Amino acid sequence: MSRWAPDAALRLERAALELFAEQGFAATSVPQIAARAGLTTRTFFRHFPDKREVLFLLERELPAVVAPLVAGAPAFLSPLGIVMHGFEAMAAGPFEGWRPALQARRAIIGSDQGLRERELLKNLLLAGVITEALAGQGVGGREARLVARYGMLVFEIALADWLDSDSDTFSDVLHSTAYRMGQLVRPARQDE
Repeated sequence: MSRWAPDAALRLERAALELFAEQGFAATSVPQIAARAGLTTRTFFRHFPDKREVLFLLERELPAVVAPLVAGAPAFLSPLGIVMHGFEAMAAGPFEGWRPALQARRAIIGSDQGLRERELLKNLLLAGVITEALAGQGVGGREARLVARYGMLVFEIALADWLDSDSDTFSDVLHSTAYRMGQLVRPARQDE
């Protein structure tokens, strides 16, 4: 087994997804994941505190990707436009190629209450990072929290819809979801 591997976290994630799909989350152990990845259990624990966390490698990386994209958004955008700019810029990267792994991951997370709770927590943490980035753009505290949570809701719904689809791009689904959500929350006109 390799003592050091530059792609160890990705190998562990891939091995865990395979094993969770084959034998279930509860029946899979950390030593099995490490062995499947060709690494040691010690290496596993250098990258992840527990076997649940291996499913959330993407969520661990997203704040570091999305925050600078939100912080670097053009100043003329609305607060929601700033958040959507961050998600759209992220979607323009390698995100499209992750669909099969994200679909497998979603099935595993959906099978375990603790994993679903962990996913909700990770989404709240990302919303917190987005809130901070919005504050750096001059958006006030309450507004920043509201827009960050709203943007996360759009992102989560778009992600679920995209994973259920085989043809649309994530960017297209994200735009469509944001538009539909905007239509639903738009106040009714007084003359209607």
